[in-house]
Amino acid sequence: MNAPLIFPWESPPEFGEAREIAPGALWVRLPLPMKLDHVNVFCFEDDDGWTVIDTGFKSKKTIAMWEEIMAGPMGGKPVARLIVTHHHPDHVGLAGWFQKEHGAELITTRTAWLMARMLQLDVQLEPVDETLAYWRSAGMDREIYAKRLTERPFNFADVVADLPLGFRRIKEGDTITFGGRTWDVHIGNGHAPEHATLWAQEGDLVLGGDQLLATISPNLGVHATEPEADPVGDWLEACERLQQYATPEQLILPGHKLPYKGLPTRMRQLIENHHSALKRLLRDLATPMTAAECFPSIFKRKIGEGEYGLALVEAMAHLNHLYQTGQVTRTRREDDAYVWQAKG
Repeated sequence: MNAPLIFPWESPPEFGEAREIAPGALWVRLPLPMKLDHVNVFCFEDDDGWTVIDTGFKSKKTIAMWEEIMAGPMGGKPVARLIVTHHHPDHVGLAGWFQKEHGAELITTRTAWLMARMLQLDVQLEPVDETLAYWRSAGMDREIYAKRLTERPFNFADVVADLPLGFRRIKEGDTITFGGRTWDVHIGNGHAPEHATLWAQEGDLVLGGDQLLATISPNLGVHATEPEADPVGDWLEACERLQQYATPEQLILPGHKLPYKGLPTRMRQLIENHHSALKRLLRDLATPMTAAECFPSIFKRKIGEGEYGLALVEAMAHLNHLYQTGQVTRTRREDDAYVWQAKG
């Protein structure tokens, strides 16, 4: 039950190259312009064309890579279907391009499609009042706040192609057939709402997206769109529910890092990671703190400016979970920041 994780490949394919990981199944890695510098996508061959899982960002570089992959390793056969695991831009970025330029059918969860389309249409030239209020509530560093106040925010539309109307919904308990396999759909949450994971009934492959990563934990963030959300609670519920489908033999095909085997062990790690962070945080909240002051408790390392935004939304997520489970209190300071403290 505590078997170590097994990584069948020591290194990934080069950006834009394809590696066969099973008959008719390709692993492609695409670049991202951020600290997590890549996303994995997977392609499965069928008689009528290919089924592609996730897409990478919308960029000229990524489109050029896809065109080379489709002409080369994919043999010029059309992309018949595109399955998007969740709404984040590195996974949905070129969905509209595949639909418009290649006639692919888009398959995803309803929430993923609605979130992606809403965010793609929501272009902001400067931070809106609700975002500024959220940053203040989290106790954002004053210098970072002043800097962001004058900067154009990241916009989803910068890296996500226009999404046309029309998609096919998948939901918990559905089955879908592609790549010579029948796949069960099981829904994750926490990192992204209604995140699809696909489990081959043959028992050999699992498409895990960002829900089932091997060596990193995905960001669980609270944002201005839903400031009272509890993604940590959603994450723990999903992990505990998905455990029942995990076997040591399955090859997990994740959205980032390397494919691996040993999912039962990894599921326990993913759960225990956040329970441990919550215990440390609750212990340290004997002293009142803002979310920004909680970084050492949660992450056990120094957070740089490049990681600051992700760390802040994850700190708020852990605090919201403790608050909604009745373990901490919160009060507003004069500067609008919440101050959190353990009860008793």
